[in-house]
This record gives sequence, C-alpha cells and structure tokens, in this order.
Amino acid sequence: MSIPEARKTSLYQAWEKYEFNVGTRNAHRPAIGYTSIMQIIDISAPVRAGMHVYEGDPPVSIERAASIAAGDLANVTRLAFGAHTGTHVDAPVHFIEGAPGVETLPLDALIGPAAVVDATRITADIDAAALAALDIPSGATRVLFKTPNSALWDEPAFSPHFVGLLPDAARALAGRGVRLAGIDYLSVAPQADPAPAHEALLRAGIVILEGLDLRRVEPGAYTLICLPLLIPGADGAPARAVLTRP
Repeated sequence: MSIPEARKTSLYQAWEKYEFNVGTRNAHRPAIGYTSIMQIIDISAPVRAGMHVYEGDPPVSIERAASIAAGDLANVTRLAFGAHTGTHVDAPVHFIEGAPGVETLPLDALIGPAAVVDATRITADIDAAALAALDIPSGATRVLFKTPNSALWDEPAFSPHFVGLLPDAARALAGRGVRLAGIDYLSVAPQADPAPAHEALLRAGIVILEGLDLRRVEPGAYTLICLPLLIPGADGAPARAVLTRP
C-alpha cells in the first residue's frame, strides 16, 4: 500500500519535530502535534537484550525477523522474554494457583492519583513498623516505594540485594485501603521468601507493579498511568508506566 505524498510529508515533519525534542530537558513532554504544560515522567525500564531480569526468569531476546536492508518489505522485530520483564504487573495467578490472570486486573487501579513515598533510607526489608514510619499520605490508594533499590538499575546485572515488603507490611497496606503497590526493582517481596508478601497483596486485591525506574522522581503526589499488555490468562505482563503532574 502506497502512502500519499501529503501524508508522507506530514509523517516526516512529525518525526523531525520528535527528534528535535528528544534529548532536551523537555524530552518527557509530548512532542508531536500539540503542546502541553503537563510534566510527564516515564518510569518504565527499557526492554533490551542484556537488561536485568529476575533470577531464573527468561532472558530478553530482540532480533530482526525481517529487514528492509535484506530486501524485505518492512522491518519486523521478534521479541522473546518473560512476562515479568522490566516494568510489569503481577496477576493473582502468579502466586495463587487457579487464580485469575492479568486480563482481570482493574484498569482503574492502574490509573489515578499516586504517592511516590521516600523509603530511600530503609536498608532492610520493610515490615509493618517500618511502613508506619514512612510518610504515606492518608487515604493514598496507589503507593509507589522509592527505595535504595533505584541504585541497582545502575549495576551491570541483576542484584538479589534489594529491599522488599514483608507480609505484615503487605497486610498493613491492605488495611489502609491501598489498591496498588509499586516498587523500584523487579520484586515487591524479598528474594529469600517472596511468596508470603505476594500472596498477602494479591489476596487483598492489591495490584502489584514492579520494575519501576524512580531514579529521576522526587517523592510526592502524581498521577499514575500504567497500561499492561492484555495477555489473557498470563501471570503478569510488561507495562508502560508514566507519572504526570501539572
């Protein structure tokens, strides 16, 4: 199918405008077609070969299945990686046999006001007492924990030495009416014993958002927009997550 010349020109102009904006201090602002005063911060971990993956999970493979340079009509990329790669959500079936898959997660829990909570001074796993000491706004229903984990993204490979939530902290979040809990590395629970905290969150109906990149994010109030891939029956799904604020 050929593209009309006028449409081609419009597409190229939009692309040139995008290229001009990327790399500037406004790189997180919309660049194509309209201007916005809203700050948009991408908190997604880029999916690429060699990236951090949780110990035992499938590695990331990205390759060209078809190439214009090789004479094909278009460039087509083949992707292979686990459902818990990079920024992703966990479905109940991830830790609860027979539970629902990722397609049942409520989208309204993934979009709305969110609190980025400063937990950077915590060096051990977060129990209920440590959670109570954090400045979590009253009534917050989406809580994203910025912990020392953020520095682990700068390491050359996956590190098992990350901070996670303990089961009593997970239950305390449920008691506060939290609908979504996010954290800045690949698991919301300690690697030594991940099941209890995951189960406590999932059985309480709390959406788990893992693999966030909060290195450039200051604690405070934001709007979260997170849309996981729709993979019926899957135990998790990669997601693009952004924070916005005026």
